[in-house]
Amino acid sequence: MATSEECCSTHLIDGDGSFNDTGLERFIKEVKLGECGLSYAVVSIMGPQSSGKSTLLNNLFYTNFREMDAFKGRSQTTKGIWMAKCAGIEPCTLVMDLEGTDGRERGEDDTAFEKQSALFALAVSDIVLINMWCHDIGREQAANKPLLKTVFQVMMRLFSPRKTTLMFVIRDKTRTPLENLEPVLREDIQKIWDSVPKPQAHKETPLSEFFNVEVVALSSYEEKEEQFKEQVANLRQRFFHSIAPGGLAGDRRGVVPASGFSFSAQQIWKVIKENKDLDLPAHKVMVATVRCEEIANEKYAGFTANEDWCLLEEAVQSGPVAGFGKKLSSILYTFLSEYDAEATYFDEGVRSAKRKQFEEKLLQLVQSAHQSMLGHLRSGTLEKFKEAFEKALNGGEGFSTASHNCTESYLALFDEGYADAVVELANWDSSKVRDKLHRDIDAHVASVRAAKLSELTSSYEVKLNEALSGPVEALLDGATNETWPSIRNLLRRETESAVSGLSSALSGFDMDEQTKDKMLTSLEDYARGVVETKAREEAGRVLIRMKDRFSTLFSHDSDSMPRVWTGKEDIRAITKTARSASLKLLSVMAAIRMDDNVDNIENTLCAALVDTKSNAAVTDRSITTFDPLASSTWEQVPPAKTLITPVQCKSLWRQFRAETEYSVTQAISAQEANKRNNNWLPPPWAIVALLVLGFNEFMTLLRNPLYLGVIFVGFLIMKALWVQLDISGEFRNGALSGLLSLSTKFLPTVMNLLRKLAEEGQIPATNNPQRNPAVASKSFQNGSTSSDMSSSASSGVTSSRNGTKYSSPTKEE
Repeated sequence: MATSEECCSTHLIDGDGSFNDTGLERFIKEVKLGECGLSYAVVSIMGPQSSGKSTLLNNLFYTNFREMDAFKGRSQTTKGIWMAKCAGIEPCTLVMDLEGTDGRERGEDDTAFEKQSALFALAVSDIVLINMWCHDIGREQAANKPLLKTVFQVMMRLFSPRKTTLMFVIRDKTRTPLENLEPVLREDIQKIWDSVPKPQAHKETPLSEFFNVEVVALSSYEEKEEQFKEQVANLRQRFFHSIAPGGLAGDRRGVVPASGFSFSAQQIWKVIKENKDLDLPAHKVMVATVRCEEIANEKYAGFTANEDWCLLEEAVQSGPVAGFGKKLSSILYTFLSEYDAEATYFDEGVRSAKRKQFEEKLLQLVQSAHQSMLGHLRSGTLEKFKEAFEKALNGGEGFSTASHNCTESYLALFDEGYADAVVELANWDSSKVRDKLHRDIDAHVASVRAAKLSELTSSYEVKLNEALSGPVEALLDGATNETWPSIRNLLRRETESAVSGLSSALSGFDMDEQTKDKMLTSLEDYARGVVETKAREEAGRVLIRMKDRFSTLFSHDSDSMPRVWTGKEDIRAITKTARSASLKLLSVMAAIRMDDNVDNIENTLCAALVDTKSNAAVTDRSITTFDPLASSTWEQVPPAKTLITPVQCKSLWRQFRAETEYSVTQAISAQEANKRNNNWLPPPWAIVALLVLGFNEFMTLLRNPLYLGVIFVGFLIMKALWVQLDISGEFRNGALSGLLSLSTKFLPTVMNLLRKLAEEGQIPATNNPQRNPAVASKSFQNGSTSSDMSSSASSGVTSSRNGTKYSSPTKEE
């Protein structure tokens, strides 16, 4: 590429027909053609070899094309096609210098390349300069006729919607005025046009439909250089604002935008080289398609690398972005506007189609970010709804009212957020996201509703359980005829209270009557279940309850005091009463009586287990006699309500009797032992025998009172030892243990008595002359008195007959 102060040029197509696309791209960038849009013009020149084409262009447009050196001879100077930018002309004007025709250097190939270059010049150029010699005008065999034939022939292959300006430049003008030369030239041109074969559609088409013909004449450059330059300077003025209406390039139909010129020129030359007809409208569409797609791809790449978009995309991945829709729309509009600016001069249909594709591609790229934004918006709204809903419920607001108000409020909040996130270019439907949010809200409301109802139901169930379990257990433990009626009254009262409370609580949930009735019925069933469950639990412990009741009644009197078996109690009657109460407990526990139906379980049990006369009669009868307890069901009691079957009752009663028999036996033994301990007198026959056989000894005692005193003193000593050693108490635990205990206590007790007697003997009689009579006046409160008990050895003696302790006065008293 050669450059000058304001002009630069490039070898567009070399002599071999190779297109210099790289050089053209550099040339376009250097002259900044891409910024011109449609405001540019292309001028080309063709003519015979060595006719001064390059010299004319250099003087007309201030280019730097290589010129022939006349002193070296006339030869080919320009090979192929060169392109340069005209210096100092507005708008931007490009000029192409074509290789001269009819050159000896190319030989037979001249015609082929001549036609190709001429067709390329007509397809690309707005203005075509045809350089011709003045002396050829009017000549039949002039050098310009083959050139004109070539131009008109290739025109038939060029389907162009616009008219090209053909400017015939007459070189080395003679004295003949231009007014006389121009008609002759136009006549020759018309003859050539008429002689050129044309398609059927253009048989009658005049030349003016294809070309605007202009004729100018220039003096000889070699002979009249100053005049030549003056005429060229005047001609140069016509190229200023050439694209304006009425200008040399005023017809702008089908003009390729400047940014697509390089690609268009390459494709035109490619089609020409393939020897195909060149349809410029289709070519324009093709160029527009390629260029608009290139522009769209460039803008798409720029969008993906745009810092604002990258920051926005990164931010929306981590959370919602305020003003997301406006920010994204602004970025999209920026790049679409850039596309519009660069593609504005291309075919409208193609430009619009590619813009739509570009827009769809951009929207497809940003849709994921938009979806992320909606996802954050949906999840954030859902979380806010949950918090507000819980707060409303905790604040005492009704469930139905709270759910309705919060749902409406936060769906509206979502709509506001979506309005802030909407992308103006996109017609995306947010209904799916909104519906998903609505479903999530409904699901959360349903879960909270279920949890609240479950919690509410559970609270009333707990209340019922507390209100029924303890009382039912106590009533069943009491086991009277009023046990089950009391349980039924308790159940009815507590159930009505719980159902009423639950019904009032459910009014805030806005549920249908059927569901409400179902829940209330379920609560009633639960209450019955609590009673039945407790009854079954107690039935499982019936044996323990029976034994406890028997033990309570058998071992305690009517004042609930522990019973002491003194020998006066009727153990048989007590045992029967206790067993009857236990049997009553068994009959109450045998079945669940939640209705008012009457059964005969108690009578059956009494008849089979307690009635001894019947039992005896059964024993006396045959072994095949019917047993009322030999069954697994009770009469008039459904199996579902049976807690203890008759067979189980019989087994339990047998076990009960076996386990309580020991208590009865122990009571009888204790009673007999008590009787033996409290009866110290010998049997009557022994008393009579003593009186008869001991009469002589008794008389001896009466005759000698001294013996009586010794016996009395011995009796007192023995009595004191008996009381001090608690001999009767020691032998209650067995003979061996009593003997061992007495053996250890006997000597210390005797020594203690002797010590006390010695102490009493040392007291002077004068200190208390009335003491001995006072001491002698004391007596044991055992139903008899003794005025002769004056010895201090009896002090501290305890009578164990009635369990009462008595003490005689001591020295300290």
